[in-house]
Amino acid sequence: MVTGVTSATAVQKPVQGQASPERTAAFSEALKKACVPNSTDLNDIFERAAARYNVPVNLLKAVAKAESGFRADAVSRCGAQGIMQLMPSTAAALGVKDSFDPEQNIMGGAKYLGQLLSSFHGDAKLAVAAYNAGSGAVRKYGGVPPYAETQNYVKKVLRYAGMDLSVPETAYTSGTQNSSSTVLSSKAEEDTTLSMDMLSAEFFHTFAKMYVQRLEQDTLEELTEHSKENISAQSMQSTK
Repeated sequence: MVTGVTSATAVQKPVQGQASPERTAAFSEALKKACVPNSTDLNDIFERAAARYNVPVNLLKAVAKAESGFRADAVSRCGAQGIMQLMPSTAAALGVKDSFDPEQNIMGGAKYLGQLLSSFHGDAKLAVAAYNAGSGAVRKYGGVPPYAETQNYVKKVLRYAGMDLSVPETAYTSGTQNSSSTVLSSKAEEDTTLSMDMLSAEFFHTFAKMYVQRLEQDTLEELTEHSKENISAQSMQSTK
């Protein structure tokens, strides 16, 4: 007489050397969360924002490059926030609720830059100067204010605008200002630009290595347990 369960109701064990479906699904979900948190296509946002507010896309990207180096969590010493470095009061006036959200910030910055271009009759030089020093200062001096910072800023932005800028494909946001936010100096975009692509790639490789090691350990434990069960079954069979 045959004892035990039939093949139809037998408990299936994972194939040796193959991860279980549950573990594979867990790994896939973990990778999604770890490698692409809050990722956004910055190029797409810049294109849409430029088209919506009638701003040259190269000029918009140039301002973002000069302001923050395309960092979504950037905070200046005077409190300007995000990729386009919007002051909280300016952001509120533009309808931006979260300055650390890349899309809201870029859309707000494009809207503001579009307003300045319209105000100064399409003069990019004056609009950029106003973005840095304020419209009042530009009108007061009848041109780019005699501030060294503003004059250097205008030259830098216009130089960037004439270049084929490389924009990161993704931005990683903190959601709110916290201790990990990047505090910018006037030279931050040149001296301390952080490559989020490099950071995400490094994190991915570290995470993948750790997870593979865990899989190997779990598989070894399963094989050991399976071997013990076989030895025990053989031992019981031999005593009969």
